[in-house]
Amino acid sequence: MGDATPDQLIEGLARVCSRAGLSPPTGLTRLTGGATMESWRFADGDGTFVLRRAPSLAFMEGRPYGHDVEAAVIEAARARGVTAPEVVAVLGPEDAIGSGFVMRALPGTPNPKEILEFEEPVALLKQAARDLARIHSIRPGDLPDAVPVMDYRAAIADLRQQFEEAGGDRPIIALGLKWMEDNCPDPCEPVLIHGDYRMGNLLAEAPGRLTGVLDWELAHFGDPHEDLAFGCMAVWRFHRYDRPALGLGSPEDYFAAYEAEAGVSVDRDRFRYWLIHRTVWWAMGCLKCAKVWRDGSDRMLERVVISRRTSEQELDLLMLLEEDAPDEERAREMFPVHKIPQRSLGEASDRELLIAVNELIEAIKNEVSGHNRFQLAVARNALGMTIRHFETGAFAGDWVLAQDILTGKRSLDTPEMVATLRHRALSKLSADVPKYPALAYARKKWTGEK
Repeated sequence: MGDATPDQLIEGLARVCSRAGLSPPTGLTRLTGGATMESWRFADGDGTFVLRRAPSLAFMEGRPYGHDVEAAVIEAARARGVTAPEVVAVLGPEDAIGSGFVMRALPGTPNPKEILEFEEPVALLKQAARDLARIHSIRPGDLPDAVPVMDYRAAIADLRQQFEEAGGDRPIIALGLKWMEDNCPDPCEPVLIHGDYRMGNLLAEAPGRLTGVLDWELAHFGDPHEDLAFGCMAVWRFHRYDRPALGLGSPEDYFAAYEAEAGVSVDRDRFRYWLIHRTVWWAMGCLKCAKVWRDGSDRMLERVVISRRTSEQELDLLMLLEEDAPDEERAREMFPVHKIPQRSLGEASDRELLIAVNELIEAIKNEVSGHNRFQLAVARNALGMTIRHFETGAFAGDWVLAQDILTGKRSLDTPEMVATLRHRALSKLSADVPKYPALAYARKKWTGEK
C-alpha cells in the first residue's frame, strides 16, 4: 500500500472526501492492473469513485509534473467533449496519503479481453478516433506550462541513455535506436498527446460504446501521429493481432474516422516512425521496471515480471525494421530453435524446485481473493518464465553486436544479421511470454511453422 497503512489510507481519504463535499468513503477496494499507479474504488452514498494514487512519493520523483497537473489535463479534455472522468479532488500534503486524485467512476469495463469481443468493434474504434482527435485539438496555451513539449531528438537521446544505463546489450533495441536517429522527422505543430492511448486505458460498454478515457499521466505536447501509432502497436491488440488498430479494426477505418473529426490527413511515414519509436520506448519502459524494483521505489512483483516482457517489443520491433533489410537477407533461412534437454536422476534440479513451487501456488490460488490473487498469478508467471529459460537456454544480450549497430559498423544489410536476430527473438520470447499473439505470427512468417 505504498507509504500508507490501510487505516491511514482510509483516514486520509475521509479528509479528501470531506474537502470535496462527499460523505466518508465505504467499501474501499484495490483494483487489479495498472502498470504504474494504484487504483482504489470506494462508495459515497449513491455514488462510486476511484482513487488514483502513486505507490510511493519516491515513485513521483523525476516526473515532469504531479497529479495536480494531470487532473488539469483531464478536466481540459472533458471540456473538449472527451469521455474522460470528472476529477473531484486532488490529494494534498495535509491528507498524508501520498500523491494522487479522486475521480468519479465511469460505467464500462477496461478489460481488453471483454471489449475485443464486443459485437460492434468498428463503432467503438470510430468513437476512439473521435475522442483522440478532440484531445489533439488542445494546444500548449490551453494547459499549465508544466506539461512539456516533446523534443523528438532529445527523446531519442534520452532513450539511448536509458539503453546504455540498462547495459546497452540488446541488439534489436540498438537497431531501433539507430533507425530513429537516422529517420527522425521534422517537428510539427505540437498538440496535446495522451501518451498512453490504447486498449487497457479505454472504458467501454457492449455492444460498442466508449465510456471513458483513463490514465493521463504521460500527457505531453507533440506529434499527433505518436498517439495514433501507440494504440496500433501489436502489444495493445492483445488476442486480436489480426486487427491492427486498437485490436478493434483496420488502420484505414481508424484513420478515416480521425481525419473526419480532426480535419487533417494522417501521414503514413510519420505514423511508421512513431510506431517504431514507441515500440522502442515501451521496450525501455519494460526494462526500466527492473530498475525501479532494484532501487526500492516500487518493490511490486509485477515490476520484475514486466521487465521480462521486453522480448515482446524486440520481436515486434524486428518485424517492423526488417522491412528495410535487403531482399536476400529477409529470404535467408533462419537457424533452427533447439531446446536444451533437462534431466536429473539425483537431487532435484533448480528447474524442478521452481516447478514444485509453481504447482503449490496453483493449488492454493483459490484460497485468496482480490489483489492477492492477482499477485499469485503474477508469481506463477514469473516462475514459468524462469522454468522455460532453463529449458531453452534463451538469451538476448550481446553488447558487442549492440554497440556495433549503434556505431553503424553493422546493420540489417550485414549478412545473416536478420536470420540471427530472428532466431534470438523467437527463442527469448518463447521463454518469456510463449502466449504472446505476435509470436505465433512471427514463427509462421519466418519458419513456416504453424
